[in-house]
Amino acid sequence: MEKLVNESTCSPDDLRRTLGAGLLSFPVTHTRDDLSFDEDGYREHVAHLAQFGASGLFAAGGTGEFPALTQEEVQRIVRATVEAGGGAAPVVAPVGYGTSTAVAMARDAGAAGADGVFVLPPYLNELTQEGLYQHVAAVCRATPLGVVVYHRANARFTAATVGRLVAEFDNFVGFKDGIGDVELLARLNATHGERVLTVGGLPTAETYALPYLELGVTTYSSAIFNFAPRWATEFYRAVRARDRDTVLDGLRTFVLPYLGIRDRSPGYPVSIVKAGMTAVGRSAGPVRPPLTDLTADELAELTDLVQKVA
Repeated sequence: MEKLVNESTCSPDDLRRTLGAGLLSFPVTHTRDDLSFDEDGYREHVAHLAQFGASGLFAAGGTGEFPALTQEEVQRIVRATVEAGGGAAPVVAPVGYGTSTAVAMARDAGAAGADGVFVLPPYLNELTQEGLYQHVAAVCRATPLGVVVYHRANARFTAATVGRLVAEFDNFVGFKDGIGDVELLARLNATHGERVLTVGGLPTAETYALPYLELGVTTYSSAIFNFAPRWATEFYRAVRARDRDTVLDGLRTFVLPYLGIRDRSPGYPVSIVKAGMTAVGRSAGPVRPPLTDLTADELAELTDLVQKVA
């Protein structure tokens, strides 16, 4: 049997507890004008974010433009995140595409020093629950690291499939919801409690953070943390304190106007984050095709808005 490589000292249970205790960061992936990976810029960004106390760094995730990256780039990004993050928070590496590719990426993640893996929806295929189970099970077998799945697009898990994975794999520890399935989250929380970490993962998760908290969802992925980490952290603290007045004020004055720009074009949930970086003077470069950047007028509008919170 092939020996599983794991440079991390973070156990799956440690990962689950740590991720659930604070805000989760999904760093953008820096690019140069020619769309090549800007590793120096990315490392500086990760080191910057590490100062603000996020409970997890999810490298090259959806906000990090995972579908536009090569496997070699993902390896570089994960290792750069581990090194630049300096141990301030666990690093979770992405795996995806077909099952064999996801398995290879999971093994690469361990060798790069990641503390967990994040299973993105398999590329293109329409899936049965059995096929989805087999896909995630193969990843769980391929790594000793904690495994978090993304419930989104074609990767729509039933409570039964989650229960099967929980029963069979000690390293299956997290479920990120990107669909908004309230009944499923209620079932998972009632059935598994703290055994499975549930993560808010709808685009611009701050919008749903307060009601999700009542379903046992103690953390969420904040793309806004990239360009307004202090504001994002304070908003998260207000959510956890159930400070409705502060949360609703943040929604009214920033999040909802932000959504007004984000919703103008498909793909903007990622593009607007890189535009936010430009707005605060920390440019991460353009998005890669097939995504498109905000227009000049939209960037100017966003810049005026971001100045209120940056």
